[in-house]
Amino acid sequence: MQERENPAGTMDDVDAVTRAVLTASRLLVAVSARSLAEVEEGVTLPQFRMLVVLSTRGATKLVTLADLLQVAPSTAMRMVDRLIAAGLADRQTNPGNRRETLLQLTEEGRRTVEDVTARRRSEIVAIVERLSPIQRLALVEALGAFNKAGGEPPAPALDDPEPHPLGWVVDGVMAHDT
Repeated sequence: MQERENPAGTMDDVDAVTRAVLTASRLLVAVSARSLAEVEEGVTLPQFRMLVVLSTRGATKLVTLADLLQVAPSTAMRMVDRLIAAGLADRQTNPGNRRETLLQLTEEGRRTVEDVTARRRSEIVAIVERLSPIQRLALVEALGAFNKAGGEPPAPALDDPEPHPLGWVVDGVMAHDT
């Protein structure tokens, strides 16, 4: 059991916190999987990540997508091919360099990102509503500190004009900011 002294001079159980976060991550992965289960096109979690990247970045080169998702370009190409076949993404020639191809979401792809994100938010709301106001405040503070320590910016509010942040940090940089 790892213990560290905190600023107040008491001991923290790092293992207990780590186990709690791992348990929460399992819950959040389950919420993510359920939110994707209703997608008619049968989008996988890695494919959905690609849709979210395209949603936040707009038209993007394949090599950039592969870098952002930390996959090989050949893997990214297979994912793109499946998304194009499902009508969720398409290719276009880069107007600034006709030798390059850009990938972008179709309207159906954009709707898919919005629908999955809305279902995920709704399920998280239902879980949070089961907490007392004091527990909610403690959770906001704890997760805020955890996210800050991990370099993750806050998710937007429900009425934010960009409701689908990427939510993945790559080498300490938000993937949609690179």
